[in-house]
Amino acid sequence: MTASRNHTKGFTLIELLLVMVIIGLLAALVGPRFFGQEKKARQRAAKGQIALFEAALDNYRLDVGRYPTTEQGLQALREKPDEVEKWDGPYLKKAVPADPWGNSFAYESPSEHGDYAIISYGADGSPGGEDVDTDIVSW
Repeated sequence: MTASRNHTKGFTLIELLLVMVIIGLLAALVGPRFFGQEKKARQRAAKGQIALFEAALDNYRLDVGRYPTTEQGLQALREKPDEVEKWDGPYLKKAVPADPWGNSFAYESPSEHGDYAIISYGADGSPGGEDVDTDIVSW
C-alpha cells in the first residue's frame, strides 16, 4: 500500500500580502485622479444646470414679457406666481433641483451682471472660494 498525500491547494500568507500591497499601490495611484475628476464633474454639472435654467428663463420671458423677480425666484419656472397673467408653464419638467453639492441655487433679477444672475456657491455653499469652492455663475 502506498500512502497518498492530501495536498490542499490555496494561497500562502505571503502571496495574499503581496496581492494586497499591489492593490494598495494601484489605489494610491488611481484614487487621486478619480477624486479630481469627481470635483470637475460636479462643476460641469452645475454649469449644465445653470444652462437649463437659462433656457427655461428665456421661455418664461417670451410668455410673460420679463424674467421672474428675485422674490419669485426660480420656483416661478415650476409654479405660476399670483401676479403673473400670461404664464404658460411649467418651464421645468421637474422641481427646481439643488446644485451638485446639495445647496440651493441663488437667483437675482435684475442683477448687476444683466437681466438675471444664477449662482451656485460651490462645495462650501458660501460666496467666493477656490478650487471646489469656486462659485459657478451664469454670466
